[in-house]
Formats: sequence, structure tokens, C-alpha cells
Amino acid sequence: MSVESFDPSTEVVSVSPAAVEHFRKQLQQNQEAQAVRLSVKESGCTGFMYVVDLVIEPEAEDLRYPLAQDLELLIDRASLKVVSGTQIDYVSEGVNRQLKFLNPNAKDHCGCGESFSVN
Repeated sequence: MSVESFDPSTEVVSVSPAAVEHFRKQLQQNQEAQAVRLSVKESGCTGFMYVVDLVIEPEAEDLRYPLAQDLELLIDRASLKVVSGTQIDYVSEGVNRQLKFLNPNAKDHCGCGESFSVN
């Protein structure tokens, strides 16, 4: 398996401390999973949607990005152009909690907030 590593000093995706803690809790609940994987897929009325998976091992084309000593984010190489520069946060709004993606590449969002487009 060939997996490329990132230099942590050159952030491709930034992840807030709240999102890191959320990912850590998700991995603790699913003890088989070893990392969090970020990708995008074509979906919705606008074009793309984010996909965040808990994975047992990286896929051959995944890039490794360490978030903490015990936590690694894998980024799908094919999604890199779309997600590069994205800030991921975990926010609480009333009783709702969710991951928020602030992506400088996103040019339009659908009304329901599920999909986005890029130029």
C-alpha cells in the first residue's frame, strides 16, 4: 500500500479543537476504526457533498494528515482539489450539533445545505 504523508506545518485542511475532540469520541465508540477519512462525492442539486467516514485502514490513494498524536485525518486524493483550504469545525446550535465546513472553493450551496458547487 502506498500512502503519502503530509507535513503538518502545511495545512491542507484545518480542523478545530472541537472537531478533533468529536472525531476522537467517534473513534472511541467504534473501536475497529483507526482514522477519519474526508472525501467528496457528486450529490444533491448543486454538485458535491462532504463524506466523513470512520475507517479501519487508509485506501491506496489517501493522504495522511495528523490531527493529534492519537488521531489521523485521511484525505481522498481525488477530493483534494475540492477540499483544499477547508476549515472543519464542530458546532452546537441549540440542541443540534454538527460538523461545519468552511470551504473557500465552494461557490454555491443548495438551499438545504447538503451540497455545494466549485468553479
